[in-house]
Amino acid sequence: MSIPFLPTLFSLLLLFSLPIPTHQQSNETIDFNPRLQNAYAALQAWKDAITSDPNNFTANWVGYNVCSYRGVYCAPSLDDPTVITVAGIDLNHASLSGTIPEEVGSLLTDLALLHLNSNHFLGPIPRTFTKLKLLFELDISNNNFCGEFPSVLFNLTSIKFLDVRFNHFDGAIPPEVFKLKLDALFLNNNNFTSYSPGSVGNSPVSVMVMGNNNLNRCFPPRISRMRKTLDEVILTNCGLTGCLPKDIGKLSKATVLDVSFNDLTGTLPESIGNMKLLEELDVGYNNFYGKIPSSICSLPKLQNFTYSHNFFCSEAPQCLKLKEKDDTFNCIPHKPLQRSPMECHAFLAYPPQCSSFTCNVTSPPPPSLPPSPIGY
Repeated sequence: MSIPFLPTLFSLLLLFSLPIPTHQQSNETIDFNPRLQNAYAALQAWKDAITSDPNNFTANWVGYNVCSYRGVYCAPSLDDPTVITVAGIDLNHASLSGTIPEEVGSLLTDLALLHLNSNHFLGPIPRTFTKLKLLFELDISNNNFCGEFPSVLFNLTSIKFLDVRFNHFDGAIPPEVFKLKLDALFLNNNNFTSYSPGSVGNSPVSVMVMGNNNLNRCFPPRISRMRKTLDEVILTNCGLTGCLPKDIGKLSKATVLDVSFNDLTGTLPESIGNMKLLEELDVGYNNFYGKIPSSICSLPKLQNFTYSHNFFCSEAPQCLKLKEKDDTFNCIPHKPLQRSPMECHAFLAYPPQCSSFTCNVTSPPPPSLPPSPIGY
């Protein structure tokens, strides 16, 4: 899956690449810059809170010249370009262990980027993060953070990119998460156990990944509200139930839709055939049934279509022309590697009804049973 880069991020990185005037870097003049004084105090507190640094990543975090610290980026402050401040911290893949001290939020208030991917940080996200009003990107993925979703993040009014994947967060995903004015949201590979399906449609993101949690709720019934922004949605292995909403095809900007490894059922909505930009569609390992609509397999940009391990009993001829497809372990007559006739008839005689899930979608008509076992 590709992650779109935001135009403003390029300008931030360009800003970070600007040379810092030498008089701002000198240890002797640090007293004239309160922001770098605060940064020095915050970074020294963080260094003290690091319990393991196997790669000596913070070895040069010594002295007042914080702009020379590894992983620390300085830039002219937004409110006063004549004043240099710490605008970004990138500790990705440093293998650091420890906690994030309160000083990071209370003293580094000009931070625009904070990247902590692939470390061993744990403990709470400091309450002082409420002061990071300029924070644009927060990546704390692949760490050991745990507990409920950190509500302090709801106060990050400038944030556009939020990545908390591969941690140990649990409990419910609060509906406030989907009210954040984000462009990209990564919640996957945690221990979240529920969410409010109706709240998802409020999110303005272009990329949303919630896979590999145990949400045990209906597929978001109002996801079509995201049609103006949504590009990629990954909801694989979430314990989702119910049927896909009929108006899911309104997601006309979507290029990737992955709902594999869930407990979804019903027929595939014909409206998916309206998603003209769709490149990857994965509905495998669910309980879908009926016929694959020809409009889906006729999508002009569809490159990969996986619908294996369901109970489909018919596929349109257009589907056979797709280069990358997987139709195995269904109930399609005369096709190799299908389910047994007994298994197909047992399921299709009493298929799940969408109305039984109370997910605000209507139930599809019962499917036609496939030919008798003799026809296989």
